Amino acid sequence: MLNELDEAVGLCSVFVLWAALIWRAAPALRRPAQRGLWLTVFAATTAITLFQPRVDQWLMSAGAGAHPVSLTRNVLGVLSAGLVLLFVVDTTRSRRLRGTVIVGLAAAMGSLLVLDRFGIDQSGSQMDLQGPADPSTLYWLILVAAHLLGDAVAVVVCWDYSRRADDRDLVWSLRLFAAGSVLAIVFWCGYLFNLCFHTPGTLPYLSLVISVHGLFRAASLLVPTASGLARWVSSLRTTWRLWPLWRDLVVAVPQVTLTEPQRRRIQDVLWPRSPLALQAHRQTIETYDAMLELQQYVRPDAYEQALCRARRAGTREDRLAAAALAGALDQARRAKLDGAQPSAPCPLPGMDRGSTVTLLAIARLWPSVSRSAHGSTDRVEAARH
Repeated sequence: MLNELDEAVGLCSVFVLWAALIWRAAPALRRPAQRGLWLTVFAATTAITLFQPRVDQWLMSAGAGAHPVSLTRNVLGVLSAGLVLLFVVDTTRSRRLRGTVIVGLAAAMGSLLVLDRFGIDQSGSQMDLQGPADPSTLYWLILVAAHLLGDAVAVVVCWDYSRRADDRDLVWSLRLFAAGSVLAIVFWCGYLFNLCFHTPGTLPYLSLVISVHGLFRAASLLVPTASGLARWVSSLRTTWRLWPLWRDLVVAVPQVTLTEPQRRRIQDVLWPRSPLALQAHRQTIETYDAMLELQQYVRPDAYEQALCRARRAGTREDRLAAAALAGALDQARRAKLDGAQPSAPCPLPGMDRGSTVTLLAIARLWPSVSRSAHGSTDRVEAARH
C-alpha cells in the first residue's frame, strides 16, 4: 500500500514539476530575480525524475545501465544543491561568496566523478536502481553534505528574507521553497541513516518525502500564477456582481462613464472592452462617482425610510445599512430620470470612503430594490440609443 502511494505521489510530483517548469519558463527566464529559482527547480526536477522507479525501468529497457542512471541522478542532485546555494547567495550581492560557491560546486561534482571512475568495482554486483552509484563512504559523504549544506542555508535565508520582503508573491515563493528544503533535509538525513545502519524499510517513506518535496518546489514556482489567477477571479467576481448597479447608475448619470454598458451583463464580463482587471476598476470608480452625483437628488429622509422598509421586510441586521443605501440611491436615481432639479447634496452614510466592499454589498441587494424601476430606466436608455 505504501509503495503504491509512494509511486503515485512520485509520478504526480514529477508531472506537476515539469508542468510548472514549462509554464513558468518564459516569464522566469526573462527576469533575473526568478531565473535562479527556475534553474534550481529544473535541476532538482531532473534528479527527482530519475529517482522514480518507472522512469528507471523505462531507461533500463531503452538500454541505460543502473549505474549510469544513479550516477547521473547523484551528480544532478549535487548540481541542484549548488544552484540552491547560488540562488540564496545572490541576495547578498557578494561576488566573493558567489565565486566560493561555484568553486565548491565544481569540486563536489568533480569529486563524485573521480570517485566513481576510480573507486568502483566495474565488475561488481548488481545494485538497486535507487541505491548508491558508488559504495565508497567518501562518495556518499560528499553527496549528502552538499545537499544538507544547500538545503540548510536555503531554509534559514529564505525564511528570514520572507519575513522582511514586501512582495506577497515573493514571500510565499520563499516560504514554500524553504518548506521543500526542510523535507529535503529530512530525506538526506534519513538516507544517510539508512546507508550507515542498513534500514531498507525506511526507503519507501523517504521516497514519499522527496516526492512531496517536489510538490513544494513546484508550488514555489507557481505562486505568481496562482496570484494572477486569484486576481482574475476577483476581477471577474467584482465585474459580475457590480454590473446591475453600475449599469443603472451610469444610465442615470452618463457623464461619469467612458463607455456605455453593453446590453447584457455577460457581454461586459466575457467580452470586456478592456482587460478584466481594468474593467472591474473602472466600474468601481464610475459607480462611486455616480453615487456622489446622485446625492444631489437624495431626499433628506430617504435613507431613514429605506432603513425602516428594510427592517419591516426582515432584512438581516448585517445587511440593513446596504439595503438602506440601495433604497436611497434608487430614490435618487428615479428622481434624476424623472427630471427633478438637483439640490444641495445629501451625503449618505459610508459614501465618503468609496469602499469596494460597500459597493458590492449594495450591488447584492440592488436587483430586488430597483426591479420596480426598470421600466423607466429602459425608456431612458432606448431614447439615448
